[in-house]
Amino acid sequence: MRLHGKTALITGAARGIGLAFAQAYLREGARVAVADIAGADDAADRLGPDAFGVTLDVTDQASIDAAVARVADWGGGIDILLNNAAVFDLAPIVEITRESYSRIFEVNVAGTLFPLQAVARRMIAQNEVTPARGGKIINMASQAGRRGEAIVAVYCASKAAVISLTQSAGLNLIKHGINVNGIAPGVVDTPMWDAVDALFAGYENKPLGQKKREVGEGVPYGRMGRPDDLTGMAVFLASREADYIVAQTYNVDGGQWMS
Repeated sequence: MRLHGKTALITGAARGIGLAFAQAYLREGARVAVADIAGADDAADRLGPDAFGVTLDVTDQASIDAAVARVADWGGGIDILLNNAAVFDLAPIVEITRESYSRIFEVNVAGTLFPLQAVARRMIAQNEVTPARGGKIINMASQAGRRGEAIVAVYCASKAAVISLTQSAGLNLIKHGINVNGIAPGVVDTPMWDAVDALFAGYENKPLGQKKREVGEGVPYGRMGRPDDLTGMAVFLASREADYIVAQTYNVDGGQWMS
């Protein structure tokens, strides 16, 4: 029950990794706002009475502001934000479109920054009333943000930006008692990776499923990650145990990247 009495807001939480985070936070005693562009209410209903569904489009400022206000009213404030919403695309450099570039950066980077900003403002106001309340913000980066990949340039750049943003926000907000840190997963077996596999298949002329199998075999641990492999770090960074950790992004990737 390390998160007992806390209210958490998780973006992109109706499915996949975000849903696993919501389940883990509930097990640790938090009340969880499940935020997503679709399916949030259904996911929250399945999770139980301590979950609350809120529709959130992380590319729309009015949607962000409304969702943060609703969650704060429901939970008596916000103690934890987990920025999980993201999109993926790939293409060789000479085939990248402005539309794909804009979409990836709008969701992955702006969609991290502006929910972070809105929640940080709320946390600062809360801390003026209750100075010891603090706050925890966790941004989902990726091993792709640690290096380039030949046909994944824009996604890699967006996740590198998330790591950099985590560093800057962490340094800026710790004076308010708000810890900002990140998680960099490796390859994680979710329905999203089936779509990624299909994209790779088209560009690398491979049968469906082959790329996914290859990347799993390439993980030193011996398999692709699962959403539950990430929840321990997500709980830890949201807890008081992480109070002295500032502006860090942790690799949780089965040994794929060392830093």
